[in-house]
Amino acid sequence: MRRTASPLSLILLGFGVFLLVLAPMLAWYVEPRAKRTPVDIDTITVFKGKGSYFDTEKIKTVHDQNLTITRQVRGDVEDSNSDHAVWDVSTSVDPDSSLPASDPHDSLQWTTERWVTDRKTNKPVHCCDEKPYFEGEAYLKFPFDVQKRSYTWWDNTLGATVPLTFRGTKKIQGYEGYRFTAKVKPAKTGTRLVPGRLVGQPKRSNVLAEEWYSNHGVELVADKRTGRIIYAAIGPRKTLRAPGTDKDALVLLDSERIAFTPKTQKTQVGLADDDSSRLKLVGGTLPVGAGALGALLTIAGGVLVVRGRRSTNGANGPGGTGSAAEPNGPNSDTSPTALQPTTM
Repeated sequence: MRRTASPLSLILLGFGVFLLVLAPMLAWYVEPRAKRTPVDIDTITVFKGKGSYFDTEKIKTVHDQNLTITRQVRGDVEDSNSDHAVWDVSTSVDPDSSLPASDPHDSLQWTTERWVTDRKTNKPVHCCDEKPYFEGEAYLKFPFDVQKRSYTWWDNTLGATVPLTFRGTKKIQGYEGYRFTAKVKPAKTGTRLVPGRLVGQPKRSNVLAEEWYSNHGVELVADKRTGRIIYAAIGPRKTLRAPGTDKDALVLLDSERIAFTPKTQKTQVGLADDDSSRLKLVGGTLPVGAGALGALLTIAGGVLVVRGRRSTNGANGPGGTGSAAEPNGPNSDTSPTALQPTTM
């Protein structure tokens, strides 16, 4: 006998199998490809704090001043591709006297950089007019899926990597992230030709002074899933020393702590929360939901298919309501003389 199943049971079974196939694809194929550093980024982060800086108009170091660091990051979409992201970074340091800075050249300090990173690992890619040549695992962001371990952070002023130590978790604007800290010991970073009197040698008109840099403390809080930095604080110290001496003669910049403003914290937390939620949806919620629903639909559809086949077999089997009695059989309602001529 021919076996049949209802269209509904076949639809349920097919859709259930589809969801069972879709669930691992979302987790193992779609989500890893969603974890890519964005290339169309355009963000501004602002640090504020107090400190000292060398006032070129007064020709001396002034203390207890408001300091603002403004960093803008723009993605170069044209030079980026599926493998690496190109970001152009502009950073300015300003006292109140140069704010608002209509021209970054008026700032106390202004630098431009071009960062090229692997979109999957966040490691540096040395191409595309990269500036400076840098190394490490973290700078403008951490890799995806941040681990509870030490990372190497690139300090551009130092021109080298610094080990970041994992210090547990910390909530920023109510949002929890992984906290990392570091310190930078004094190190010579270059030389600068200055009047001798600025570094304690008034008898010399010009001196090739040594530039030294250290950092009182670096604190970074990163979103666990995306690696986005939701809080940052630094304590830069830049000084000049007379050649061959081991003492600072002039402070160029010094602050115990300059940190993300509350507004920047909220912005960074909002971006991290949105991106993290999308990754969680694609890599966790949807695969689990699709797998569970797929299993239920597959079981339900399979049960309905089996039941449909059994009921069809029973209806068409021996003695069933759908069976036809043989004309000459014991159950025939017609007599042979009614349908066939006799030979009598």
